[in-house]
Amino acid sequence: MTAERRERITDPERIRALAHPVRIALLDYLSDVTEATATECAEALGESPASCSFHLRTLEKYGYIERAERRGREKPWRVRSADFDMRPDPDVAGSLHAVQAVASVGLESEFLRAMDWFSRIDRESDEWVQATTFTRSSFWATAEELAQLSRDVQDLTDRFAGRHADPSKRPEGARFSKFFAVVNPEPLGDANEERDR
Repeated sequence: MTAERRERITDPERIRALAHPVRIALLDYLSDVTEATATECAEALGESPASCSFHLRTLEKYGYIERAERRGREKPWRVRSADFDMRPDPDVAGSLHAVQAVASVGLESEFLRAMDWFSRIDRESDEWVQATTFTRSSFWATAEELAQLSRDVQDLTDRFAGRHADPSKRPEGARFSKFFAVVNPEPLGDANEERDR
């Protein structure tokens, strides 16, 4: 999905709605399975159905998910938009603090997920071990160059679009995979002052 089609979210209240680990996990799970009931979500996340129902309704209230077509008596949920842009808007009071709150929860979740993978990597075949990467880079860039890199990183997985919703698009042997990246400058202060010398 290109940056132009990403849903831009700047409303602090709507952003803060994601600052909860269960809501992030629910949104991730619904993105993975296309649709699920509160009970199915509870089983997958190890949460109670009541807790999942509450958080699903909150996600619906803020426009992240919606009701899918009923399956008999079951009322499944689905993601409205799986691709959105939550960069703070300087013209929207509170959006920066809301993004900070969501980023904190999201970073912790991704850190724990990645740590879980690396703790179990010895159980994987060499093919999947070699396909995994953990990479870090340091470089000098302008704000404009860093913004372009951020957009490039966001677009890296576009080639896999549609595989969640349409299993026929998944090549044989494909496994559900995760990509996590952070592009940021070093904070201003002593560290950068030392590097400038």
